[in-house]
Amino acid sequence: MPSYTAPIADINFVLHDVLNASGTGLPSYEDMDKDTTTAILEEAGKLATDVLAPLNPVGDTEGCTLENGVVRTPTGFKDAFEQMKAGGWTGLDCDPDYGGQGMSYLMHSAVNEIFVSANMSFQMYQGLTHGAYSAIHTHGSDQQKATYLPKLVSCDWTGTMNLTEPHAGTDLGLMRTKAEPNSDGSYAITGQKIFISAGEHDLAENIIHLVLAKIPGGPEGTKGISLFIVPKFLVNEDGSLGARNGVNVGNIETKMGLHGNATCVMNYDGATGYLLGPENKGMRAMFTMMNEARLGVGLQGYAQSEVAYQNAVTYARDRLQGRDVTGVQNPEGPADPIIVHPDVRRNLMDQKSFTEGARAATYWCAHLIDRSVRTGDDDAEGLVSLIIPVIKGFCTDKGFDSAIGAQQVYGGHGYIEEWGMSQFARDARIAMIYEGANGVQALDLVGRKLAQDGGKHVMAFFDLVKSFCKENAEVEGMEDIIASLKSGSKDLQAAAQFFMMNAMKNPNAALAGSYDFMHLFGHVCLGFMWARMAKAALNPGDGDPMFYETKLTTARYYMARQMPATKMHLARIETGAAPVMDLEAAGF
Repeated sequence: MPSYTAPIADINFVLHDVLNASGTGLPSYEDMDKDTTTAILEEAGKLATDVLAPLNPVGDTEGCTLENGVVRTPTGFKDAFEQMKAGGWTGLDCDPDYGGQGMSYLMHSAVNEIFVSANMSFQMYQGLTHGAYSAIHTHGSDQQKATYLPKLVSCDWTGTMNLTEPHAGTDLGLMRTKAEPNSDGSYAITGQKIFISAGEHDLAENIIHLVLAKIPGGPEGTKGISLFIVPKFLVNEDGSLGARNGVNVGNIETKMGLHGNATCVMNYDGATGYLLGPENKGMRAMFTMMNEARLGVGLQGYAQSEVAYQNAVTYARDRLQGRDVTGVQNPEGPADPIIVHPDVRRNLMDQKSFTEGARAATYWCAHLIDRSVRTGDDDAEGLVSLIIPVIKGFCTDKGFDSAIGAQQVYGGHGYIEEWGMSQFARDARIAMIYEGANGVQALDLVGRKLAQDGGKHVMAFFDLVKSFCKENAEVEGMEDIIASLKSGSKDLQAAAQFFMMNAMKNPNAALAGSYDFMHLFGHVCLGFMWARMAKAALNPGDGDPMFYETKLTTARYYMARQMPATKMHLARIETGAAPVMDLEAAGF
């Protein structure tokens, strides 16, 4: 059975050596000294290793079952959920006024990574609840906050987000779910939603659905969408649970992976709902959840890569096959461990360099969210808005590739279920699809985010990279790393310039290159993070010299073997729309 150990030293390195979390002066960061973060991460790691990881194959094998309108979660999930609640993990960064611990979103992200690596299906139950909490905390009335937030923080109640309908996926303007006003100020919600993660389960006494619907007579398209709080059980004035609402699960999907989390078809039959935020402003409120969710999905991508990589390394050290071509390394055995072979090393280094770079990039974005939310920093908000589709798209694509790479290390055993590598690949696959398929992320990046605020935020990113390169160009040990980062950044700027020159006269010239641009941007983001990590590793202080030397070696690998991909992506972008669009639809 696969195992998992929280990479605490690596997480602390990013928090403290790279981001200098305790020295930023941000609210809630003052307690993020290394002793405190280590204690928190160690406790999260124990829960992950001892409780959640052993349940991961159980959830995969048993799945969820629908019985008389109730979804039963796999064996052990309920007890584990109670342990999660008892430890206060569900409200780590939530508002203390509603029972939360008031820590940073950055710290929440670090702990979330540990739990996702250990058991992604399980973690989604509380992860979606956190999104519902954020939407109500930001857009809810005082009464709504008082009614729902304490229970969501504790996960006595859990939350969902309901967007997709059978005929309307990404194009939410096509949705048919309607909200008819009731005389008491509530609304009657009628319609069907699909692909609702954690839409029904037996872990909590109530489920608070956030549902997008249209009020009759409102504007057409997405401008006429409102957001509603629709509880599974209605809540009485004293906070107790009342009658069952008109919402039920019609079916649970049979899926490729993520078997331990119920993906539901939800039917709303005149269910009582309460408007969250203003009428016809549901998209704005939902995007409070979506931005957080998309960063969390990018985290899922590299978190699955992390656990798959850990197990692949263990296997590569133990599996004896062939001899090292430069000389026998295991003279007492019949063969050498496969980790001596260059192609296995390449595979593992691809996984390692991606995962550690993605971790740093994701934590950096979490830090930007803290700056934005806790200090009102508009520049931080603009920068993270630009980078979120990159994190979501690039990190989930590469996270899946890494999980497949880890499976490959096992050879035939990687294809056999008992080794567990198949589950990591299957679970990682969904992250490329949900919360906006990666092709949509690329379109959003090129079609909206690049030009946002007159291109201010992408220019701010270029300036960050340029300033870092200038400041560190002559630092001994950084020469090759800076040269590679500068080269990748120039390719990214050239791609952006190509879009500016061609998109107006031929929009497809930009859209045909959007996916390559997202990956080009992803490599530059990770390259920027690796440069920052290399700089930190050159000044280890009293830390473990081997740890920092390993960081430098991995940084140089990423710059030498991964960053050159920026030139390939630029070359593709500069071919324009013709290679993609010349074949008529009938020719496919």
